[in-house]
Amino acid sequence: MAAGRTEQAPAKINLTLHVLGRRADGYHDLESLVAFADLGDSLSLDPAAPLGLTVAGLTAQASGALSDNLVLKAANALSARVAGLKTGAFALSKNLPVAAGLGGGSSDAGAALRLLARLNDLPSDSPHVRAAALDVGADVPVCLGAAPRMMAGMGERLGPPLRLPPLHVVLVNPGVPTPTQRVFAQMGLAPGAVRQRAPHPVVTDGMTAAALIAALREGANDLEAAASVIAPDIGDVLEQLARQHRCELARMSGSGATCFGLFPTLSSAFAAVRSIRKIRSGWWVQPATLGG
Repeated sequence: MAAGRTEQAPAKINLTLHVLGRRADGYHDLESLVAFADLGDSLSLDPAAPLGLTVAGLTAQASGALSDNLVLKAANALSARVAGLKTGAFALSKNLPVAAGLGGGSSDAGAALRLLARLNDLPSDSPHVRAAALDVGADVPVCLGAAPRMMAGMGERLGPPLRLPPLHVVLVNPGVPTPTQRVFAQMGLAPGAVRQRAPHPVVTDGMTAAALIAALREGANDLEAAASVIAPDIGDVLEQLARQHRCELARMSGSGATCFGLFPTLSSAFAAVRSIRKIRSGWWVQPATLGG
């Protein structure tokens, strides 16, 4: 594949996820600090071939029907906005767990839009590309830029990119899917409901790791309790992470069931990976670095 025709689709981690309420149109109002990991899926594009998609990789079989894949939906959404858009054949290497709170499909769509924007000499932040991203899914706009930042609303309001210190994390998924719609339904918020909760902790550009972790401890993932009803294994994952030596914070990402543990050093993260893999050999357990 020619240079510039392959994009990484990094795992999206919700370091915080506050549910502020539910709008009259049924969508939930959120506030979340998002960062991206140095692992994920990979997407390539062959512009000499007709529009299409092939999927391979560790989790390809669980990724569903091609017609439902967000890569093709992203291409079609941009084609509807840009006359004569050049497309091609996508090849997706699927490595992330599916329906796991890591934004895998959304990140794949963001990578597809970046590839198509580059092929068509469009800025990746052009109104057409941004509109196509939001049309595909609420998490796609933040995945389009794939930079640490605050996101709000249903995902359409993005703060500026943030320079965050590198965070060493251990990502753990117990192999139980937690579809986002089911998790929000489990919360039971009626349209128009507003939740009373503390404001989101302040996160500033260039803050130290210690200051960032202190701020994260003041936040939460408000979907954790609802997701744990659907997937009780989430409680076990959080317990295993929290008991690891030098774990500074254990929390669920997105709508679950993937959880993350923050560690002060890469070596302490690797030690936790080895420990958890011995205890739960069937779990997906990976070290990663966020921010930076």
